[in-house]
Amino acid sequence: MSKAPMGPAATRAEPDLLSCYRVHLVAARRRSPLTVEVYLREAGFLLAWLASRGLEPVTVRSDEVLAFLVARQAGLAGRPREAAGNYEDSVPEAAQLTRKTMARVVSSVHAFFKYLRLEERRPDDPSALIETPRQERNLPSVLAPGEVDRFLGSMDGEDPRSLRDRALFELIYSCGLRISEASSLCFDQVYLDERVIRVRGKRKKERLVPFGQEAAARLSDYLARGRPWLAKSGRSERVFLSQGGRGISRKGIWKRFDLVRKTAGVDAKVHTFRHSFATHLLAGGADLRTVQELLGHSDISTTQIYTHIEPEALGEYHDQYFPRR
Repeated sequence: MSKAPMGPAATRAEPDLLSCYRVHLVAARRRSPLTVEVYLREAGFLLAWLASRGLEPVTVRSDEVLAFLVARQAGLAGRPREAAGNYEDSVPEAAQLTRKTMARVVSSVHAFFKYLRLEERRPDDPSALIETPRQERNLPSVLAPGEVDRFLGSMDGEDPRSLRDRALFELIYSCGLRISEASSLCFDQVYLDERVIRVRGKRKKERLVPFGQEAAARLSDYLARGRPWLAKSGRSERVFLSQGGRGISRKGIWKRFDLVRKTAGVDAKVHTFRHSFATHLLAGGADLRTVQELLGHSDISTTQIYTHIEPEALGEYHDQYFPRR
């Protein structure tokens, strides 16, 4: 990539700058699609905010970057459609951002200015002294095994979508999948006879995860009776399809989960199944390192959050999930 002289006159149009930045994130940094989406969106917000004040990314000062972050935290910096293409604000205007969201915003700003410095578009990083907010480690929300059974048992329909939903959520719980991992699951990752799937997680890191007999039965039933009806053209390699015959999206999974949880009377999110999977394993005697591998955590400290749940709750999970015969 050619180097451009630094200075306002050399600044490319913002959409072009974002396009170059996208290439850098995907090809050079090998970031995941979700990370690329977040980094580009926040860079779009920053560029639009700078443009509205006659400022340039190659000359902006640290105090001005800090002013942007203050405005962003207050929900007042966003909606850069006119300046940066299709990067629309997903946070309602004037909505205060959480500490977790702000940590992601600051990390995105750091990454963008590192890119500008790497490309020699500016000699320094005006965000270097801005610290990422320390995140509060909240205990994960976990369902009792009875609640999981109630949720899964509420999907007793015989239509293709019901068969798909039962197989999908059985597999998410049985393997502790992230929603993106379930959405992107393809046939070449499923070994039905061995009851194992090869999961592609964050940064394309792969792991093998076994799944239970119930999940295997539901998946087989869906593949035999539900998916052929949904397939339409039959060209998709995705295991779980939408009603239109394409791979079901993360948003589609969220919507289906929300409908089922209301029917079942369960207060949870899709990711709660992943938390429940880990907690139930630990309550049943699995060691922390094994759970780390199954979840695909690169750092065991991330997995240790599940050991902070009250011992009484772990005891209850153990009694319910592994009853004495």
